[in-house]
Amino acid sequence: MSFVVGVGGSGSGSGGDGGGSQHQDGSETDRKKKRYHRHTAQQIQRLESSFKECPHPDEKQRNQLSRELGLAPRQIKFWFQNRRTQLKAQHERADNSALKAENDKIRCENIAIREALKHAICPNCGGPPVSEDPYFDEQKLRIENAHLREELERMSTIASKYMGRPISQLSTLHPMHISPLDLSMTSLTGCGPCGHGPSLDFDLLPGSSMAVGPNNLQSQPNLAISDMDKPIMTDIALTAMEELLRLLHTNEPLWTRTDDCRDILNIGSYENVFPRSSNRGKNHNFRVEASRSSGIVFMNAMALVDMFMDCVKWTELFPSIIAASKTLAVISSGMGGTHEGALHLLYEEMEVLSPLVATREFCELRYCQQIEQGSWIVVNVSYDLPQFVSHSQSYRFPSGCLIQDMPNGYSKVTWVEHIETEGKEPIHELYREIINRGIAFGADRWITTLQRMCERFASLSVPASSSRDLGGVIPSPEGKRSMMRLAQRMISNYCLSVSRSNNTRSTVVSELNEVGIRVTAHKSPEPNGTILCAATTFWLPNSPQNVFNFLKDERTRPQWDVLSNGNAVQEVAHISNGSHPGNCISVLRGSNATHSNNMLILQESSTDSSGALVVYSPVDLAALNIAMSGEDTSYIPLLSSGFTISPDGNGSTSEQGGGASTSSGRASSSGSLITVGFQIMVSNLPSAKLNMESVETVNNLIGTTVHQIKTALSGPTASTTA
Repeated sequence: MSFVVGVGGSGSGSGGDGGGSQHQDGSETDRKKKRYHRHTAQQIQRLESSFKECPHPDEKQRNQLSRELGLAPRQIKFWFQNRRTQLKAQHERADNSALKAENDKIRCENIAIREALKHAICPNCGGPPVSEDPYFDEQKLRIENAHLREELERMSTIASKYMGRPISQLSTLHPMHISPLDLSMTSLTGCGPCGHGPSLDFDLLPGSSMAVGPNNLQSQPNLAISDMDKPIMTDIALTAMEELLRLLHTNEPLWTRTDDCRDILNIGSYENVFPRSSNRGKNHNFRVEASRSSGIVFMNAMALVDMFMDCVKWTELFPSIIAASKTLAVISSGMGGTHEGALHLLYEEMEVLSPLVATREFCELRYCQQIEQGSWIVVNVSYDLPQFVSHSQSYRFPSGCLIQDMPNGYSKVTWVEHIETEGKEPIHELYREIINRGIAFGADRWITTLQRMCERFASLSVPASSSRDLGGVIPSPEGKRSMMRLAQRMISNYCLSVSRSNNTRSTVVSELNEVGIRVTAHKSPEPNGTILCAATTFWLPNSPQNVFNFLKDERTRPQWDVLSNGNAVQEVAHISNGSHPGNCISVLRGSNATHSNNMLILQESSTDSSGALVVYSPVDLAALNIAMSGEDTSYIPLLSSGFTISPDGNGSTSEQGGGASTSSGRASSSGSLITVGFQIMVSNLPSAKLNMESVETVNNLIGTTVHQIKTALSGPTASTTA
């Protein structure tokens, strides 16, 4: 095998004397001979043996090979690049052949089964078999409908490319039309006899059926990417990677350090180094948020890359940041069984855990590349796909992270987050500071969340033990993992219920009312029935750590837990899942619990410099025993409620209380933003209709809880302005 590699010389110059014109043909031949070099068999044999040992030689290894073989280092570099490309193509051809053979085999089996079914007879009566169970008939129809939706979406995508605009999908048919005004609190309160509001039939509300995926996200097909689009996407990804590498390795003048030790992008210097294309020119209605952060995480580089390139694992890793993530298409799956060179087209929705902050939607390319041994880069960059994010007001410039392996299973991660967002929707005053300063969606939040979640995953390998567990200790590592999976599902459930995600099955029953409470509802399979979710955000002049300690401590729980009726609770099981003592999973039992009342409380708390979570759900004893025995917990019903605590962005969070009050009711010193969310089941009947009394109940529940927290932490004279 031999490769032709450019040497880079251009032959003799053009500035010679007139004699050069007499030998034009000869000089042209000489230049061609000098420009190309065919390797000898011995050189190729040595290069092949080196490639088997290390497909990615560093500069020192390339220089050593160049001295041995008498080749330029650049020739060595090009040879290895060409060899890796050829190996990738061989693997892809082999994979395609294997998949084609498997597909042919399955098709033949399918035809044989269909033929056998045509001639099937009943063994008892000798007649044709009776029809299948109606349940399976319904499932077949659902599967067929899903395939038809996929075909419709594929054809719409193809048509939109030629028409230059997205093709609207068929609208959902409803038996009757309901005006959004009919669902507001103002139009329903006090209507009907005895002041009871009219009931709402959730089968008539969009997105309420359990069979409907969240905003059709889960039913979206893998897009068919044309051969014309793939090179364009690859070029965009490679350009984005080069820009991100420069942003990662350059300090001043591209980056400036703020007073709170944060790296913020210098927009003027950035635009001088990376001039924007004409379609992304300056727009004064847009606001730029760009930051950089780094940290050490307890997970090796390969494991992190694997999680970053898998949308399901990615969402589980960042449940408080990622509301939804979906792989739309795989342009390249990687090389040699790794993610090197992998390129995916994704839909992603980012959130802040508050009903006051709108989510941000992106359609983006995610590209992964190994820079050198033990060093990987993962880059994200927006890609215009209007049929998925037609109303998006945000654009993601090259962002992502550099992951570098360190000893003992650790990695150093350097993160860059660069977003341009349109300021059409006004920012709520509570979040104006942390959003305008780039904290809410910034790189620091990604890094601190990643550090905490990696500690959580690492704790799975630590033996489970506790003197306060139900029955002594959690019996097995499988039991501990099962409990942690159950708590993880509880956290994800809570995060989606308090944010303004567009990718949920929930129907907005009451948008932000006069006290800032947002109420949504949906039908749930586990627990089976209609679930009402309510959330609000308020401000306290206390540090996030003090608020976290107060809400987490079971001794102070009776001061705010309205449903405990002032009764004390006791921690009976405990799983640590991080270095901070507040990062743990607990099982709580009320002091008034009896043998007839087997309801316990599963709670997970976590904290880092970006904020904290305290989330809990009632779980009965039988379900907890299932989890502790290591069995499947996916069918255990959860009603996730709890609190999100974050700094308000005003200076240091070390102070607490005090400070002069501003015109907005907030103190001039730092404080905390607390989002409280509740879920209650209003009925366990599939055909239940929601009465607005339930909405008033959950509103009162949140209002009383907020009042009791403010009273306990700030005193009766504290400001009540949210």
